[in-house]
Amino acid sequence: MLENPSNRRSFIESSIKMARRYGFRGIDLFWLWPSEASDMNNMGKLLDEWRAAVTYESRNSSQSQLLLTMAVRYLPAFESLSYPIDSMKRNLDWAHVVAYDYHLPSKENVTGAHAALYNPLSHVNTDYGIRQWLNYSFPAGKLVLGLPYHGYAWTLVKPEENNGIGAPASGTAVTQDGSMSYKYIKGYTRSYQAPIVYNATYVVNYCIIGSSWVGFDDVEAIRAKIAYAKEKKLIGTNVFLVTNDDDNWALSRAAQEEGNGHENKRRLLLIILLPVTSIVILTAFVVCYLQRKLLMTRGRIILGNSRASDPSNPQVFSFSEIKAATNKFSSENKLGEGGFGPVYKGKLRTGQEIAVKRLSKTSTQGLEEFGNEVTLTANLQHVNLVRVLGFCSEKEEKMLIYEYMPNRSLDFYLFDPTRKQLLDWRKRVHIIEGVTQGLLYLQEYSNVTIIHRDLKASNILLDNEMNAKISDFGMAKLFGKDELEGNTSRIVGTYGYVPPEYVNKGIYSMKYDVYSFGVLLLQLISGRKNTCYYGPNKSLHLLEYAYASWKEDKGLEFIDHALDDSSTPFKLLRCLQVALLCVQENPDDRPTMLEVYSLLKTDTEAIPIPTTTAFSEKSDRNMESVSTSQKGSCSVNDAEISELKPR
Repeated sequence: MLENPSNRRSFIESSIKMARRYGFRGIDLFWLWPSEASDMNNMGKLLDEWRAAVTYESRNSSQSQLLLTMAVRYLPAFESLSYPIDSMKRNLDWAHVVAYDYHLPSKENVTGAHAALYNPLSHVNTDYGIRQWLNYSFPAGKLVLGLPYHGYAWTLVKPEENNGIGAPASGTAVTQDGSMSYKYIKGYTRSYQAPIVYNATYVVNYCIIGSSWVGFDDVEAIRAKIAYAKEKKLIGTNVFLVTNDDDNWALSRAAQEEGNGHENKRRLLLIILLPVTSIVILTAFVVCYLQRKLLMTRGRIILGNSRASDPSNPQVFSFSEIKAATNKFSSENKLGEGGFGPVYKGKLRTGQEIAVKRLSKTSTQGLEEFGNEVTLTANLQHVNLVRVLGFCSEKEEKMLIYEYMPNRSLDFYLFDPTRKQLLDWRKRVHIIEGVTQGLLYLQEYSNVTIIHRDLKASNILLDNEMNAKISDFGMAKLFGKDELEGNTSRIVGTYGYVPPEYVNKGIYSMKYDVYSFGVLLLQLISGRKNTCYYGPNKSLHLLEYAYASWKEDKGLEFIDHALDDSSTPFKLLRCLQVALLCVQENPDDRPTMLEVYSLLKTDTEAIPIPTTTAFSEKSDRNMESVSTSQKGSCSVNDAEISELKPR
């Protein structure tokens, strides 16, 4: 695009039209990786032409001139390349320095301060970069300092030692690439009551939890960087990204307080260069809040003992809205049916697509599950959990409204001989990672511990990019962080995914969902249902067949022959062994989800030897055969347990 003048002109014209159409205040160029000298030269031409076009458009439209800004690396010159400083000075209102991601756990084998303000051992730090920009005569009044509201987690090689910055590490921890939002980090450290260390030499915070080392900017680091920006007379600071701040806006408050701390100095502008979509989201939130308040004044909706008027609860929809959105609940809009009732696709007047779960009069689930899902999911926000947008409880109706998942559920692909070909091993690994992250959030990183109790293939929904999202929290149970297990006389769930301690004694804990995850993992690597019998005599249920295959070194016979793991560190046989650890009879023998994640993401860590799987005794096999009419046959659907007394 840069090399061709007509292409540059087309790009510039379309960017200005787009900015005006949606009410943007300006245009921001974010191109961090120019790789050739010609890129830099053409970038200068682009900025000259862009500024001329912006000026001309403003003069002829009588509108205020659009701002023109640009993201830059922390150094003005790198790898024999230099930014077009003169063109940038002429044409940009400011340049925001991406002063973070210097060190990444996916690329380095020692812990690092990814946003170090100073570094006594290296030039890789923000202060050195800013001084270089000033040495290149770029005005301080056009420099904006980037502040990261995220950090990174490394896996320590020797967690028992006193590890600081530069400690030996063996890759990422906690998440796939090690990245963690500030909100995520604070919840993570609170869960383990881990002390947070401030290193004033580098101006960075870090904490150690088990073998995980997490580096990030906490309040102390942010205050120091705001003071630094004022000292250098920079125009302001840029936050990436403000939605990563915690629930109390700790970092933003600290930045504001530090920025207003010196009355006799020019007030520091806190420039948050987020897309205008952030403003739209905020506006939408306010509108939804006011709409909900209006609806709640017309008639209070009570779910059990919990009032939905709490601002944290999802939106209240009217029956007429949902009826119109689903075309009067037409059969063409029906997506399927579960234990709760039918599910319909719909479209709101705003154009947003939704999924509507409508409670059936014949459903084995009822008001308790409905209220449970609404109240539990109101405060759950994670990329791997299906978002509940709201609910409707008019005219004796009970409906839940979700974000729409265009690729339906995992079982739609996994157990269909044709569609499962769309799930190669890389896609399945992506799904495994998504489910793992969702469970880690529920068990470790949210403010309370949540046991899902109905994790299965049909409750793993897939968005348009095949990202896995855990759905259906109607049977979920909430724990305090100091609680280890609970007990119930009402047994619910789905045969084949329910652990033995729950069936036999009504006991549930985090190891319940670990067990269900193990069954799901076996299904993902084999493409087999857990309602069939396998083996030479068709006498083994899925768990028994998996264990026997592994025990006899015939794991490849269990695994789906179409899968190829040669291009990924996730190895099929390793996944088989981890899954068998998850479905062991004794819950104490099963790993935690943190341990599962650690075992799955590396091929070097030794895996314990699994013991015999649950329900492997002959006397227990009768329970497993509820869904099968004869050996060698399969049931069409998962058989749900509605209410049983534990034996």
